[in-house]
Parts: sequence; C-alpha cells; structure tokens
Amino acid sequence: MDFNFTQEQQQFSDALRRWVDKDYTFEHRKKIVYSEKGVSDDAWATLVELGMTALPVPEAQGGFNGSAVDMLVVMQELGRGIVVEPYFATVLGAEFLKLAGKQDALLEQVAAGELKLACALGEKQSRHDLSDIATTARANGDGYIISGTKTVVIHGAQADRLIVSARNGGGQRDTDGISLFVVPADAAGLTRRDYRTIDGQRAADIAFANVPVPASALLGEAGAGWDILDAAADYGATLLCAEAVGAMEALNGATLEYMKTRQQFGVPIGKFQALQHRMADMFMQLEQARSMATLAAVKMASADADERRRTVSAAKARIGQAMKYVGQQAVQLHGGMGVTNELPAAHHFKRLTMIELTLGDTDHHLARFIAQPGFKKTAR
Repeated sequence: MDFNFTQEQQQFSDALRRWVDKDYTFEHRKKIVYSEKGVSDDAWATLVELGMTALPVPEAQGGFNGSAVDMLVVMQELGRGIVVEPYFATVLGAEFLKLAGKQDALLEQVAAGELKLACALGEKQSRHDLSDIATTARANGDGYIISGTKTVVIHGAQADRLIVSARNGGGQRDTDGISLFVVPADAAGLTRRDYRTIDGQRAADIAFANVPVPASALLGEAGAGWDILDAAADYGATLLCAEAVGAMEALNGATLEYMKTRQQFGVPIGKFQALQHRMADMFMQLEQARSMATLAAVKMASADADERRRTVSAAKARIGQAMKYVGQQAVQLHGGMGVTNELPAAHHFKRLTMIELTLGDTDHHLARFIAQPGFKKTAR
C-alpha cells in the first residue's frame, strides 16, 4: 500500500506549515493564548481562506469532501504549531452533522467559515464514558426541554452552536435512549463558564436550565443517537492522534536542537551516548505513533464498526503511551527549562497531556480495545 501523501494533501500541509512558521509563531501564539478571547479572528480567517473549514465538508455543501486521511495532514500541522483556534471542535461538530444527515444549511456555513461548533458531550460523573449521560431531553409539544450540565466543552464559549447529547430514555449509562441536538449558543436558559485549560486552549462548563429547542434541533432519530455519537467520537479521537503526531514531531525536533546547543563539561550534551539512546527511543516512539495514526485514519472509512472501534482504540492507546514517553523524556533532556513557559517544549508537553485525556485516555481505550469482538486472551 502507498502511504505517501497525494499532491493535494501535500499542498494543504505545505500551506499550513508556511502560515504557522510565518504568522503563527510561538510568540504570536502566546499573545493569543493570554488575550481575553483566547483565540484569534485573524487566524480563523486564514484557516478559512486556506480551505481548512471546507476540507471535511461534502462537495454538495460547498466543501472538498476530505477524508480522515486528508484531515490527518491538517491536524499534524496544527499540532506542530500548537494552534489554539477552535478548528478541532468545529470539524468534530461537522462530523455529527454529516452522520446525522439533513443538515445541509449548517454544513454550508461550516464550509464557509461562518459557523463555529462545539460538542457538549462530557459530564462531571461520566469521565470517559460518553454513554453516561444525566442531561435530559424532555418532550414538550413539538420540541424538547434540555436540562443538565456539560463540563470541559472544548471551545464551548467560542461556538455559535453546540452539539449536545441528552437522554430521553433508558438508564444513565445505557446506549439506548440517547438523543443528539443542535442548540444555539445563545438559547434561553443556557449559560457558559469560559476558562483556559493548561495547554492554552479554551473550554467551558455549560449549564442547561430548561432550555427549549424545536423538533428540528434533533440530529437523527430520538433515542437512537448512540451510533452517531460513537462514530463521531472515533473520528475525533483519530484527529487527536494526528495532532499528537505533529506535536511530538515538533517536540523531538526542539529537543534535538537543544542537545546540540546546551553544553556540559565543555561539549554539547548531544555528544553523550546515553542521551543519544534516549533520542533514538523518542524517534521510534514517534514513528510507531505515526503509523498507528495513519492506520486509524484509513480505517475510519471502514463499513465495519467493530473494526473501526478496535483500530481507533488501539491507536489512541498506543499513541497515548508514546505521548507520555516523548513528553517526559523531552522535559528531562531540557532540564529545568523544559517546564517553563518560555520554551515551546513545555507547551507541546502540556498539549500532549490534554490530548491523552480527551475522548478517552490510554487506560479507557485499552479496555475498549479488549472489549471488542475478536479479542482473545492467550493462555500462558
């Protein structure tokens, strides 16, 4: 199989890399992170101009119908530049719209960069189990009343609309009885508490106090939203795996450069064989992670849901292990400077830490992988 990127994919990658290197430098990013909004309208406009918001949207809605492999190229570059704009949240929301169908108008707005989305899925008690939903959607005439609280909604306060999971049937952890809704961010009874996360991104806790929504806000069928939620979460995890590869690539490069310049006993520390071995191990971890991220992106097109779940969980777990190793080794090789905000290494490490915890950590995906059909325990 040919794992080389196509000419179009390489063009997307090159365009993003040039923009990051020229206009989204580390110092520029820090100014954005510590600004009141925490995001940049100019940066978002550039992403739109480069076609990034249109990439995952079907052609019928003004997009380029990009696959998960196409998105892998984009997310790697955004990870390398530790970009803090609400791109991931928006394209993940767009995946919900695509899977649900009949959302042409919203997808057209996403493609044009006119609509930012966020996915309000997690709750205080749910940890990584997206079926653990206490938020309720009560039928009310021709619509629904949503009540509950969603936590750590990535770019929840920057979104124009929210994809919300709520329960209108079944037990709190049942996969049956889950419904998905598109809710305007300014809906009556909806409040958002915005804050900055440790990696410089923005997140929000969102409370729904008897928020009324029309029947048209429902994605798919009432009570049958789990398959869409499960598939979209796997898509999101795949994008995060790709972003992690880009961040690890940048972190490895920064560490190697530091070892060439930092001197001890009159020579660069990169001359010490023990540290060379560490760099070799970091490189192997990165390449294994790259392979798994590519495999997950390829398998997203599979019609077999079990195969998709198995591959995505294997990738998220293996890349989670790689992120921990590469991040910790990079910090140690940088010495005390590795945890200071003055160096990009610390920011990459923090971003990798947050990626590992988003949409299921390593332990969660290991357990999910084991639970998939076809996994067999071998007797010793």
